[in-house]
Order: sequence, then structure tokens, then C-alpha cells
Amino acid sequence: MSGADTYRRIEFTPWPEALAQSYRAQGLWAGKPLSDIIDRHCSSEATALICGQRHISYARFSQLTDQLAAGLSASGLGPGDTALVQLPNIAEFYLLFFALLKAGIAPVNALYSHQRLELTAYAAQLKPSLLIASRGHRLFSDDVFIEELQEIAPPLRQTVLLSEQTQIENLADLVSINRADHFAPVAASEVAFFQLSGGSTGTPKLIPRTHDDYYYSIRRSAEICELSAASRYLCALPAAHNYPLSSPGSLGIFYAGGTVVMAPDPEPLHCFSLIEQHAVTMTALVPSAVTLWLQAAAGRQQPLQTLKLLQVGGASFAPALAQQVPSRLGCALQQVFGMAEGLVNYTRLHDSAEKIFTTQGYPMSDADEIRIIDPETGAMAADGETGMLLTRGPYTFRGYYRAAEHNADAFTAEGFYSSGDLVRRDGDGYLTVVGRVKDQINRGGEKIAAEEIENLLLKHPQISAAALISVADDRLGEKSLACVVSRDPALKAVALRKYLRTLGIADYKLPDKFRLLKTLPLTAVGKTDKKTLRRMMAEQAKVGDEALS
Repeated sequence: MSGADTYRRIEFTPWPEALAQSYRAQGLWAGKPLSDIIDRHCSSEATALICGQRHISYARFSQLTDQLAAGLSASGLGPGDTALVQLPNIAEFYLLFFALLKAGIAPVNALYSHQRLELTAYAAQLKPSLLIASRGHRLFSDDVFIEELQEIAPPLRQTVLLSEQTQIENLADLVSINRADHFAPVAASEVAFFQLSGGSTGTPKLIPRTHDDYYYSIRRSAEICELSAASRYLCALPAAHNYPLSSPGSLGIFYAGGTVVMAPDPEPLHCFSLIEQHAVTMTALVPSAVTLWLQAAAGRQQPLQTLKLLQVGGASFAPALAQQVPSRLGCALQQVFGMAEGLVNYTRLHDSAEKIFTTQGYPMSDADEIRIIDPETGAMAADGETGMLLTRGPYTFRGYYRAAEHNADAFTAEGFYSSGDLVRRDGDGYLTVVGRVKDQINRGGEKIAAEEIENLLLKHPQISAAALISVADDRLGEKSLACVVSRDPALKAVALRKYLRTLGIADYKLPDKFRLLKTLPLTAVGKTDKKTLRRMMAEQAKVGDEALS
């Protein structure tokens, strides 16, 4: 298929034509589908992917994804269709991702930690035609939840459910049907897939990413990180996250012809074993995982000898911790500050120690446009002053999916995206992340929207008011504290956690602590005064007040 008018288009907010033409003229948008990342190596027998005992070559990877795309197309799916995907860190995540891209089906990749609340919200927004999930997830151990999803999304009539033990056999079942004679991705200017926002006002919103913009982000990231066919990347963070997917992540490694090694999670000792076994040269972690690795590395330097680069991003990284990485893990450090919406910043590999340890880098593209403004007045912040980050560029999206009202607040009239991040820029253009404008908690790299949890707590019959705030934590950066006003003075934290679990939220969203208060402090206009609340909780912590238990 060669034109957007030959198939059903997925709606999204495009870049203004003048900017789009500029990006193409500069060679930033190459007009190629994301599947080119794999197919450019389709004759290579080099190992693309290692998952457990399975070693998958680029030639086999390309062949498998062709077969899967043909099977999907033969089943009646194609351009204009969408898919809801939830898989753990297994090879099939990438095989199916590229097969969907080749068939022109736009997926959204839910995290494996997501539960009923998140998945039903994604299904309601996207109305997918296809569900791909693992029987190992408790929601899909039987077909009850699938039937719920089909009621929410009537187009959902096809499912691919993978067994924990026999993933590859399930894929063989899919391609055993009659294959389509023809399949093709949509035009490079169209939506390739959806990513999930961090969410500051409730359930994460969907971010349309085109082939053009995402492929540029991957190519540029691979260049900055100096990837090559010799690069071996350990994917230990959730594969669906933008950070380990494309910054440069697994897709950057595939583009360079290197090897991706799968790990189920960042647990240090297992990861150390994989690094030693497969001569891993780089990996990416969030700060909370780095803390565990630093502790575990004492006396265990041998397994890490091949590790050359550790990327750290996703949350605030204390300089004192950053300085420990080279000496204790024996590798270089690179800080990454990015967002699923687009903009990615890196410290460069040859930067000074001061830049690497104390900043989160600078934008990866010369075409990235950055403004830092006073969030109250809108005035431009001078270098060294803290302000709110605004950005636009060739890989920063132009609007959330079907969210016109939210987009009106998230974008300026000139198309700059307001990220909600508070940053400082030095004279060299390097950014240091100071905090957030939006009411969001960053718990070890997982973003928690305060409003979402507050609204769920208020559904409890004994709670009349609730506020979720962040509290500092040495390991995770931030933890969550729920302050509640209850009609029942005997209400216990364990009961509230059990109640929230029954609503189907991901475990990382459960408040780490609870406080029972008689009232919540209010602003002059009657809103919860979280600034005062944080000060109150900090003072109580100093005198040893216990959390609700």
C-alpha cells in the first residue's frame, strides 16, 4: 500500500505541513516503516535476540515476523485496526510488535504490571480489534476478563493468548492458518503504534507515534550512544516502556545490528549472570534498581567485566549515587531524560564527569525546540532559573488520541508540548530535572497520577476526603502517602489496600503509607492545599508519628 487514502486511517494530530516538509528535507523523516529496523538485516545470521535458551537470528526474526503478519492479514486484520497487547519480557513481545507493524495494525503495549482498571481503560479508548496477552497473567488465566473487554470494545473479536511454557508454539498456531498473499505497513507518515502517557490526571492517555517520527528518534539515539553490531543490550526494564524500547533501547540495538538479551526484571544477581553469560555491553535502569545493583556488586566485579555503559533515567538520580556507578559497577554512566510523548535528552558519552553526574543531558536533535518558562507568568526563564519545560520537534507528538479538551491544555498555540517537568538549563544547554508541575508521583520510574488514586479512595464508603502526596525515599526517589479523612476512626491501612486491589489497580499504584486526618488543609478557593499537607507530613515524620495501620 502506498498512500494514506488506500486504507482506513487512524486519526491523530499531524505536524503542520511546513514543519513536516522541513523534517523531510533535512532527512530526519526518511519515509521508511519501523519494520525496516529488522528487515535491513534480513539476510544476516547474526543473533538479534536472546531469550532464555532461544537465540533468534536477524534472518529468522524477519522471516517470523513476515509469517505472523501474513497470518494476521489472512484473519481479516490490517490497516485501520488496532491491538491491545500485554506481554512480559519475552521474545514474543518484539516478534509480535514487528508483525503488527508489518500488517499495518497499530498496537498499544500495556505494561505487564497493569491490571483490570488500566486495561479496561485502554480498551475503552482504543476499541481494539485484536487482543494479545499471556495466560500467565492472572487476568487471562481464563476467558472471563476477555468477555468483559469485548463488551467494552465490540470490535474485539480476535485473541492471541500465549502460554508461559509454549510461547513459540502459540505463534506457530497463529501462522498455521492460510496466509495472506499481501500485507504492508501503513505510510510512514501514519500512526505506527500508541504509547502510554505517564498520566497526571487519571488513566494514562494514548500517544500516537508515526513511523517517521519514531524511526528518527531511534536512529538518532543509536548514533548518540555509538551503537554497533558489537553492542549487546540487556533489556531488564519492562520492554514496553519508551525508555528501554527506543532510548536507544532494544529498537536502537536492532537498528545497529546488535544483540538484545532479555531479562524478566532488573533483579541484580540474575542480571549479573546474564551479563557474564552473554557478554552484555550496556543496559538501562531506573535509579531504584541502580541502588540494588550497587549493593549487590560488592565482591562481584567479575560478572560485570564486559559491561561498558549503564544508562540511568526515568526518575531523579542523586549526584552522590551517580558518582558511585563507575567505581562500583566498573562502567561508564549516561543519564537519560525522556518522555513517551517525544523529547529525549542524553548526557554524551564523552562529557565531563560533572555533566554526567549532575545533569540529565541535553536534547538529542538540533531540531528539538526548547522553551523554559515561569509556570505562573509564562515569562522565559533565564539560564540557571527553574521553569516549566515546553518542547516541540520532529519526534515530539502533536496531540493525545481523541483528547481534544486535554490537548487544549497540554499544548501552546504554537504547538509546544507542556511536559509538566520543572527543569534548569545551564549555559551549555544541559538540563537538570528539579521536579514536576503536575500532580504526579514518580515512584522508581513508575508514574502515579494522584487524582486517579484519590478518586478511587473516595469511592470507599467510609472515606470523605483523600489526598495523595509524594514523600522522599532514598531507594525509589519518591513514595506515595495517602492522607484520608474517615468516618470510621478504626479504619486500617490493610483494609484500604485490600479495597484498592479489588478495584483492579496495578500494585505499584497502591499507597506506600496512609495517614488518618480529621481534615485536609484547604486553599482559599477550597482545594486541597498539598503544599501545606506535605509540610505537615514532614513535621509529623520528624516527631515519629506512625502511619495509619
